[in-house]
Amino acid sequence: MAHSPISILSRVDFNGRPLTEELLSRTFQQLMDEHGYVLLCNVPEEFDPVRFCRALGTFVPNYTGAVVGDVRPEPGMDDVYHAGNTRPLTPHSEGYDFAFTPPRYIALWCITPASGPGGETTLMDTRPLVGALTDVERKQLLETDYAWKTTEGVQRLGLDLKTRHPILEDRDGRDIVRFSCNNLIRDDDDFAAELQSRWHAAFDRDHVAVEYHERDMLVWDNWRLLHARNAFSDRSRHLRRIQIAG
Repeated sequence: MAHSPISILSRVDFNGRPLTEELLSRTFQQLMDEHGYVLLCNVPEEFDPVRFCRALGTFVPNYTGAVVGDVRPEPGMDDVYHAGNTRPLTPHSEGYDFAFTPPRYIALWCITPASGPGGETTLMDTRPLVGALTDVERKQLLETDYAWKTTEGVQRLGLDLKTRHPILEDRDGRDIVRFSCNNLIRDDDDFAAELQSRWHAAFDRDHVAVEYHERDMLVWDNWRLLHARNAFSDRSRHLRRIQIAG
C-alpha cells in the first residue's frame, strides 16, 4: 500500500518569501536524518538545484559520464529494463553495480511532470528490514560477496558492469545497503532469493509514493533507502538527476 510522503520542505515560507540558506539547510538536514528523504516543494523559478546539491557533497557521474543526467523515455529503450522508458522499476539502491562505495545521496528534480496516472518515485527505509534480520542473517549479508550485474538498458549503452560485494556494509556504525530485486545474481543461494522476495513484499506494503509537480526536488539517502518507480504513459515526463558522494 502506498503512503504519502511526510518529509516535505517548502522552499518558501508562509508569506511566500524564500527561506534563508541557513534555515533551509538546517531543516533539510533534520528531515533527512529523521526520514532518510526530503521532498522540496513550492520551489521558485530562480532556485538552483545544482548549487543546492553541491553543498551535500562531491558529484558522482551518471553512467554516461554526465553529472546532471536526464531521466526520460529514450529512443530504442522500450523493450528493456531501464530508467529511460515508461516501464516500472523494481526496488533497488543506486550504484549496486559500482566497484566502489555507491553514492550517498540521489537528487531528482522535475522539469515536466507526467500527466495522467503513474510516474511516481517510490521509496522505503531499509532500517526496519535490517533491524529485523537475525544475527545469523546479518552476518551472512556482511560477509558474503554476491555477484551483481547492471541493467539491460545500461548494457545497451555499452557498459557491461559486473562486480562482487556484500549486501550490507558496516561503515563506522552506519549500515550501507546495496541491493537490487532483479540484478543480484543469486546462483543457488536460497537465502538471497528469499531475501529478495521478503524485501520486495515489504516494499510493496510500506513504500512512500512521491508524485511530482514542476520544479519539485526529491533527495534521499541512497545508503539507507530503496527506491523504485511506477509505470506511466506520458512520454513527456522529464526529471533530472544528480548522484552525490556524501
